[in-house]
Amino acid sequence: MTATLGIIEGFYGPLWSWRERQQLVKTLAPHGYGFYLYAPKADPWLRRRWQDPHPEAEAKALAEFGRFCRQQGVRFGIGLSPFEIFNQFDDEARAALARKLEALEAVGPDELAILFDDMSSDYPDLARTQADIVHWVREHTRIGHLSMCPSYYSDDAVLDRVFGERPADYLQTLGEALDPAVDVFWTGEEVCSREISPGHLKRISRLLGRKPVLWDNYPVNDGDRMSQHLHLRGFSGRPAGNAAWIRGHGINPALQPTLTAIPAMTLAESYRLGPDYQYGQAFAHAARELLGTELALQMQRDLLLLQDSGLGRLSDERRQALMHTYDAFDHPAAGEVVRWLSGDYQVTDEQVRTQ
Repeated sequence: MTATLGIIEGFYGPLWSWRERQQLVKTLAPHGYGFYLYAPKADPWLRRRWQDPHPEAEAKALAEFGRFCRQQGVRFGIGLSPFEIFNQFDDEARAALARKLEALEAVGPDELAILFDDMSSDYPDLARTQADIVHWVREHTRIGHLSMCPSYYSDDAVLDRVFGERPADYLQTLGEALDPAVDVFWTGEEVCSREISPGHLKRISRLLGRKPVLWDNYPVNDGDRMSQHLHLRGFSGRPAGNAAWIRGHGINPALQPTLTAIPAMTLAESYRLGPDYQYGQAFAHAARELLGTELALQMQRDLLLLQDSGLGRLSDERRQALMHTYDAFDHPAAGEVVRWLSGDYQVTDEQVRTQ
């Protein structure tokens, strides 16, 4: 048994180019990646300025990307984060949301996700209000596939510390109030889960009254701390048996669009091989396929420095040596390593607070 895999572009930090997105879809579609959700935090017209339509050029590019996805056999979705709309879902908010839905319909996505993640609220009946908003959206759009992300999308207590204590029985109330046809995203026991087990997913399925769609926060590396590391290793702690308890498995990619394909390809191999999967061997296979033998071997030799040590523990001398090494390779993945070593992918706490 396998899972429907996908990319959920939901990170903080610099936006990718449309060409980079297309290349990632083209690389991963043959490996079973069947959906792409466009929801970067840095797209202001989907989050902080959600009431405003995308500028004409951006809307056109988004529509063209959607057509490209469908040509590759990939379902194309857009994630809308109507920022803290649940705190005052009045006539004015409804009118703004109706205008936004009309604009998004013109782009032509196959899926619309309403995302309530990383927002603050002390609203007393948060779960039912969010379900009402999603149902209102369903009644006011022709987009066929609808999904949502809860405000509390993990068991992780960090969400309560940052966004306020979750209401009692939040997840169960949401599951009871929400139409069973609506998919619900879930990241696991932690925001960035080290392991996701069938036992955990079985419990969440019971609470939600449906199998969740995994929003897997690996290999994402946004934020001040994580952006100092490249996340390259193969997936681990995601047994193939999870497929029986999920509607899909989407990965939030790394800031580096070419390099993110390496761990993404290993996830497909883990579902394919089941108990025979080996994450180290899977990394080697994926790296050779994507990078060629020489660059793959170089990256394997440097894995401890790139993923574990990170920028903060590299001396200037070592960093310059690595830049010289990777600058010699004519490959976009090597270019991403050089840019990372130069600090181009650093994401600050300020960006996370304001995007």
